[in-house]
Amino acid sequence: MAAKKSSKTAFKKIAMERIDILFKNAGREFSNNPELSNRYVDIARRIAMRQRVRIPTEYKRKFCRNCHSYAVPGENMSVRIHRGKVIYRCSQCGYIRRIPINNGDRK
Repeated sequence: MAAKKSSKTAFKKIAMERIDILFKNAGREFSNNPELSNRYVDIARRIAMRQRVRIPTEYKRKFCRNCHSYAVPGENMSVRIHRGKVIYRCSQCGYIRRIPINNGDRK
């Protein structure tokens, strides 16, 4: 049983490394070929779903949840701060994502 568990963790570690590489490549390729960067995001999402690995928060905010396109502020996504929330708006599909700003210990 121990060998099976260690192989699962090894697969998850490899999956996280590949997700990291794919998001870095998506960022590099966006200015030249946005469709390729969207494809990299799609592949990273599929790897995460197949291996049941969470995509890190820093990467979750770099793509649209609705159309799954790689998002770059000022290019195809707008970012605003309004009433204690960061608002991301996708320019391709219009999806709006609101994330609360954490102010620490507000009581």
